[in-house]
Amino acid sequence: MTSKKSHNYQQLQPLFLERELQQYQQILVTNVSLLVALLAVGTLGYHFIEKWSWLDALYMTVITFATIGYGETNPLDARGRIFTITLIIMGVVSFSYIVTQFTTAIANGHIYNIFQARRQRKVMESLNQHYIVCGFGRTGRQVTAEFAAEGNIDFVVIDSDLETITQAEQSGYLAVQGDAALDQTLLFAGIERALCIVAALPSDAENLYTVLSAKTLNPQIRAIARASTEESMQKLRRGGADEVISPYITGGKRMAAVALRPQVMDFVDGIIAGENRSFYIEEYRIDDPSYVGISLKKASLRSQTGVLVLAIRREDGHLIAGPDGDTEIRQGDVLISMGTPEQLRALNQILSPLSAKNKFLRLPRNH
Repeated sequence: MTSKKSHNYQQLQPLFLERELQQYQQILVTNVSLLVALLAVGTLGYHFIEKWSWLDALYMTVITFATIGYGETNPLDARGRIFTITLIIMGVVSFSYIVTQFTTAIANGHIYNIFQARRQRKVMESLNQHYIVCGFGRTGRQVTAEFAAEGNIDFVVIDSDLETITQAEQSGYLAVQGDAALDQTLLFAGIERALCIVAALPSDAENLYTVLSAKTLNPQIRAIARASTEESMQKLRRGGADEVISPYITGGKRMAAVALRPQVMDFVDGIIAGENRSFYIEEYRIDDPSYVGISLKKASLRSQTGVLVLAIRREDGHLIAGPDGDTEIRQGDVLISMGTPEQLRALNQILSPLSAKNKFLRLPRNH
């Protein structure tokens, strides 16, 4: 069972299939070169042994290889017939070898898997400002479900288990089988163009390696990691994670909050997660110079769009909760705002689109 799973892993791993495709291309070039060489040998042989013209020599070589049986172009002497017999044997052996290689590749599914990997690579190369979810376990499934509920989030799932990847694909997600801690896997998933990576692997060590690899390949990427213990949370932060979430700690805090303030938590849940939300909370970065150096009241963002600015995060990381109308807007500020989808779209148009797809910006932490 183990060997079969390992074999399937190799056969479907995109990076392995890319190397396999290169090997098949080299084999194809070798086979074509062999056929050209045989044609050249046959043409030269008939030309010099039988003293035929180049056209007659080439024609005789082709019909000999093709075993058409048209008959001899010109009468052959003993040396010519021996040469023809040798040429026929060489041609039959060469064609049999080439056909066997090709049929074996088709029968084993190599050709199909290889071109599937090539198509997947093209899709990966088209991704930009996307999210990468490493691990499709209980945590990873919930993360991808929330991304899918947003409706405008491009994301790709990475997991080393074949059955798990199959389940992700059946859910309609773009998925890659591979080790998320390896640079090659992250590069294949477009880590250099990604906006955020979520390390939700079962092992804290795997999440740490994944964050280290991601930050090395793309220092600007926002890294969110799962941790099981407080010690692991500290190590992941030192390793470069912008945010570290412990399901146990977060779950405990949430249960306490629901017990103490159930109505507040219902309201918060309604604007943070879910498919049928009336209100959303989004982030906007101030890049437009016309809004820099003026107050919220003078900017008139709420009167123009109806959006409520809940907080402002300064470029140095300082958070201003519940800003009043006199709060000054500065270059690089992030406005944490709440409103309906229509109101948020109107605010996005005022503050200028943040990307080609008109998405909201998720910033990496300042170090």
